[in-house]
Amino acid sequence: MGLGGVSIWQLLIVLLIVLVFFGTKKLRNVGSDLGTAVKGFKNAMKDDETAEPKKIADDAQQAKTETVKDKEQA
Repeated sequence: MGLGGVSIWQLLIVLLIVLVFFGTKKLRNVGSDLGTAVKGFKNAMKDDETAEPKKIADDAQQAKTETVKDKEQA
């Protein structure tokens, strides 16, 4: 038994049918597109993580500046 009651032979037969149906070139293109999408997603997540602390620091600085202005006006 393999994954969820599917044997290795059943998986190989399905893989063979997919290869015959789509061809290796089409599968290579799909794999490349999927890899590019995953890489872009990871880069976006990393950029978002680095942007978040900067945004928090900018918000803190802005709040501090507004507090100083409020004290000067009072």
